Amino acid sequence: MNPSSRTGMGAIPFNENGNSGVTFRVWAPFASKVEVVGTFNGWGDNQIHELVSEGGGTWSRDIIGVIVGDQYKYKITNKHSNELLWKTDPRGKKIHDNDNWNAEVVDDQFDWDDINFRSPPWNEMVIYELHVASFFRQDNQVGSFQTLVEKLDYIKDLGFNAILLLPIYGFKGVNSWGYNAAFPFDIESAYGGPASFKKFINEAHKRGIAIILDIVFNHFGPEELDKCLQHFDGWKFHEKHDGIYFYPDWKGQTNFGPRPDYGRGEVRSYLRDNAMMWLNEYRVDGLRFDSTVNIRNAYGTDTSYGSIGEGWTLMQWINNEINNSAPWKISIAEDLQNNEWITKKTEEGGAGFNSQWSSYFFHMLDQNIRVLDDRMRNMFEIKSALEYLHGGDLSRNIIYINNHDECGELNKKHRLNDRIWLGNANSWVAKKRCTLAVGIVFTAPGIPMIFQGDEFFEWGTWNDSKEIDWGKRETFQGIVNLHKDLVSLRRNLKGLTKGLQGNNINVFHTNQNEKVIAFHRWYNGGMGDDVVVVANFSHKTFNRYHIGLPKEGKWKVRFNSDWNGYSADFGNTSADDIVALIDGYDGMPYSGSIGLGPYTVLILSQ
Repeated sequence: MNPSSRTGMGAIPFNENGNSGVTFRVWAPFASKVEVVGTFNGWGDNQIHELVSEGGGTWSRDIIGVIVGDQYKYKITNKHSNELLWKTDPRGKKIHDNDNWNAEVVDDQFDWDDINFRSPPWNEMVIYELHVASFFRQDNQVGSFQTLVEKLDYIKDLGFNAILLLPIYGFKGVNSWGYNAAFPFDIESAYGGPASFKKFINEAHKRGIAIILDIVFNHFGPEELDKCLQHFDGWKFHEKHDGIYFYPDWKGQTNFGPRPDYGRGEVRSYLRDNAMMWLNEYRVDGLRFDSTVNIRNAYGTDTSYGSIGEGWTLMQWINNEINNSAPWKISIAEDLQNNEWITKKTEEGGAGFNSQWSSYFFHMLDQNIRVLDDRMRNMFEIKSALEYLHGGDLSRNIIYINNHDECGELNKKHRLNDRIWLGNANSWVAKKRCTLAVGIVFTAPGIPMIFQGDEFFEWGTWNDSKEIDWGKRETFQGIVNLHKDLVSLRRNLKGLTKGLQGNNINVFHTNQNEKVIAFHRWYNGGMGDDVVVVANFSHKTFNRYHIGLPKEGKWKVRFNSDWNGYSADFGNTSADDIVALIDGYDGMPYSGSIGLGPYTVLILSQ
């Protein structure tokens, strides 16, 4: 009996020279014996299939006759205590959510027909963040990849070219945010499993939509860890230690579950292989790494105290792997410390991420949108948020006004319209300030992102077990259209606003007294490129407001958030096209005046 000569970890089907079966390979360094038991051998009653040691703690064997669909587990004997453990495969790709948590042999083959798809350039990307179970439901069942397919045309019609999925790992029951992974290679069965996920990605690609997946490496569990990773081969440093996959010391403790041991080669490979599986086998177009500050620091702070150097080098390694194999796929960090080293290249000592969630932009915009008194708004904070670029590259920041954390019920938070006026989310004030904020998100340098339901003015807290209110889609069709118009302008779909995809910004007008700001965006400059944005952060209406302009000629109004076609109670303040005057103003060579409604964004171009 020999170990397998084939490569790969987990359960890998093969069919060669008339022989078909499955290669099983698992890491269990403190085992004296490893058996694989399952439906193919009566769970060990009919036949014993013992794996063979390869040395270095890895065990493998080719077993003829095992087929796709067979369920299995590992039966492991600890070499020190002779303890017998029945464990789920740590690399199982389809785990049955029942009392046994059996893994199932999966066929990795899929008939892809998305060959013409290309991910959008990052500076042209607009992201729609969603949670599978709570996005769209049918027949009182949780949302699934199939129900998502049915809504892809809706998302395409809005103009979004990227979807960010909250984690899809398997979990007990049917409701979860997805951040409690115990089986990191598994896909939640209620969502549809591996084949269904591939079909969803294939259908998204055929509609020109990229898929970005949220992954969690800062901790595992804590639920159901005892079925698989916890004490996997029986080894434990002390009674509370979680085994070979986790740190045995202070580095292993988090508020969410044990932290993987980033300093152990086999664990590093486990995490690296997981990231690359989503990108290669499932063809996702990018990854969002949850809470990277808790990968690089034991206490989740941006200080040297508690620093985990091997966590930093792990992120560098994975990002180098992505850049070497698929440099067009985006790697996003949720670090929330606004540390520019997160998005610096690894050869410069950075973590190598392409982008990160900008909590700085969020907090500067949020606190100045929701403050009740106009006099308390700080326009210089808005200016700072607009100018906040890492390395002069807009794609290094993901910008937003809502996301799952900022409006999640578990976090006791609400969406922006409720943060503005709790209990009066449907008020004129909430609508005006929300649309002002959305206008800033889609015109500021950065990759804009909204959370599911924002486009039809969903309010309240987001609950993972409750579908968003699709009835509001009809009620607030004007707000939906406002989002469509902003997405179109941000993506330059009409060839009139290319500057919104450029890295250049000049905030040339900051009026703290009147609460008005204006800025110039451009890519290379010129007709259809230069864009001027004017934003009024007060309740006051200006019949003629004077601003500087960067070029001569006519400046046409492409967007006015005060248009009453977006909402019947909006003022429809007249904002006519501007013919630039030679008189300089705001440090610009030309100038002009325009009408400006309350809490309003105007977008102009030539």
